[in-house]
Amino acid sequence: MNFTKIACAALLGLAAVATSQPAFAEGKLMAIITPSHDNPFFATEANAAEAKAKELGYDTLVLVHDDDANKQNQLIDTAIARKAVAIILDNAGADASIGAIEKAKKAGIPSFLIDREINKTGVAVAQIVSNNYQGATLGGQEFVKVMGEKGAFAELLGKESDTNAGIRSSGYHDVIDQYPEMKMVAQQSANWSQTEAYSKMESILQAHPEIKGVISGNDTMAAGASAALQAANRPDVVVVGFDGSNDVRDLINADKIAATVLQPAYDIAQLAVEEADDYLKNDSTGKPEKQSVDCVLITKANASKLDNFQLKK
Repeated sequence: MNFTKIACAALLGLAAVATSQPAFAEGKLMAIITPSHDNPFFATEANAAEAKAKELGYDTLVLVHDDDANKQNQLIDTAIARKAVAIILDNAGADASIGAIEKAKKAGIPSFLIDREINKTGVAVAQIVSNNYQGATLGGQEFVKVMGEKGAFAELLGKESDTNAGIRSSGYHDVIDQYPEMKMVAQQSANWSQTEAYSKMESILQAHPEIKGVISGNDTMAAGASAALQAANRPDVVVVGFDGSNDVRDLINADKIAATVLQPAYDIAQLAVEEADDYLKNDSTGKPEKQSVDCVLITKANASKLDNFQLKK
């Protein structure tokens, strides 16, 4: 038996296995973890972060946790094992994500949160979110205006585990509740889902045919509600969303949705990567951990300028 040939073959086999894995430059891998890209908002976050990271010279590892905290935990283990230098994260729960982010910190990997905050400070380096309360007050004001300051309405809420759902609802009601002739007759969670929103809207219409409006915690649910209203031949019902998606932009232009609120997902994701780069180079971002970016009201007057969660000039 020729042991020299066997040894060479073994080494060649190991080399083949090694080269079949992604080749990342030492100390240059940035992990980008978001919910499912089936939602264009999260796809935009991932694409924007990846583009900026590559522009700054980083390799990227783009992963999806599907709003599953256990899967997120496994993905952060993957980022740690791959020796990522930083994690850009749209997290899977304000409480459920804390342990995983702490684990990354203990491994020496800083996290930069986008879109959603967690219920603890000092764990992530940055938590950069849209000013959801400010945006919700804009949406609430437009909703009241289009409703003529009176009438029965329904509210579709997002996931209870997501702090944004509560903040947006509070912002809406701090405006709407000032108008005594605005009457909320139904309030249900559709869990950010278009399919659930369609089903919930059908049930609400059956129970409350008198409704004049629907205010939604996000655009995906607003689109579902709009589809149900169109199917029921109720184009008279006002719908307002929140996010600034292209789908809802098109529905606004088609007079099927009255307005939405743009949260600048693209800009926030790129900002997080820039801050990660600053932190890795200077051991500081020069900014506070919690940062908010103001939202913009989108109506038919400016909808044509909206594209992929950016307002073009």
